[in-house]
Amino acid sequence: MAGIKDVAKHAGVSVGTVSNVINHPDMVSEETRKRVRAVIERLGYVRSESARHLRAGRSRIMALLVLDMGNPFFVDVARGAERAARQAGLGVMVCNSAQSPDEEADYLGLFAEQRVRGVLLTPADASGRNIEAFRRHGIPFVLVDRVAEGTTECSVSVDDVLGGALAVRHLVDAGHRSIAYVSGPAGLHQVRDRRQGALNALAEAGLPPEALRELPTEHLDVAAGRDAGSRILGLAQRPTAVFCANDLLALGVLQTMYAAGVRVPEDMAIVGYDDIEFAAAAVVPLTSVRQPAVTMGAMAAELLLEETESEDHEHRRVVLQPELVVRRSSLPAR
Repeated sequence: MAGIKDVAKHAGVSVGTVSNVINHPDMVSEETRKRVRAVIERLGYVRSESARHLRAGRSRIMALLVLDMGNPFFVDVARGAERAARQAGLGVMVCNSAQSPDEEADYLGLFAEQRVRGVLLTPADASGRNIEAFRRHGIPFVLVDRVAEGTTECSVSVDDVLGGALAVRHLVDAGHRSIAYVSGPAGLHQVRDRRQGALNALAEAGLPPEALRELPTEHLDVAAGRDAGSRILGLAQRPTAVFCANDLLALGVLQTMYAAGVRVPEDMAIVGYDDIEFAAAAVVPLTSVRQPAVTMGAMAAELLLEETESEDHEHRRVVLQPELVVRRSSLPAR
């Protein structure tokens, strides 16, 4: 692989001149620029960004570590982050922890080795140990889809307690008094907050906590939703509505109900969370609690850029508001 010294040798100029052609072309005559660029083209030279980062002490890469890149919600978060990063002349390295604290720790270690500009992180480790270990590297980070609990980092999240309340309040208003909550991994803050919101809505309606039956799942995907749907069908006292912690779970539940001949919403109402693109395109369009995912990613990236540019940056916690989008899957029968 050709290096800058090879370009200088073939062009008959110094290494410094090649560097100026690449970084400060106005400092080099047009004839020299053309000659050097012709050699660069012929040799296929690509400058080493890692070496440049070492010299400058600042990377042009921002890292984004999410729970599951198979979830369209996080794809939208990445789109928003990339949009803000590109406007600042930076790139985004997107990584997937797959909800694994061990994989999260490995990626955070990689980010420290690569000296990335900063990290956008949706934590998989509920204990916070991975974050504590990462802090010692002095690399700025912003929590995404999670409220910061300490005083040393920024965060951008959605009010998941309100989101859970919106979903279950809608079901209660439709006449449901027995509701299943397909929740996902219990260690995730988002799962717990949405459950709390659901319980709040039941209390407002004068219903006991037992009116909400929780069905935990190990993952937040369609397969876990199908499994949860089968468990619901096997209950002796089947609920009349299901609230799911995300849309992928809800789509899985919907598939199981459809295959078993259970009518949605006549026999079973279903509400999801996130309002991904597939929610509206389901065989029965899915009611869902919308999160502004693209906005969340963009705002998190902007906060991170502010933090990397200013030593006395004020840590901010931005909490966005969810919105219930009602579709056929939860509409009461006429």
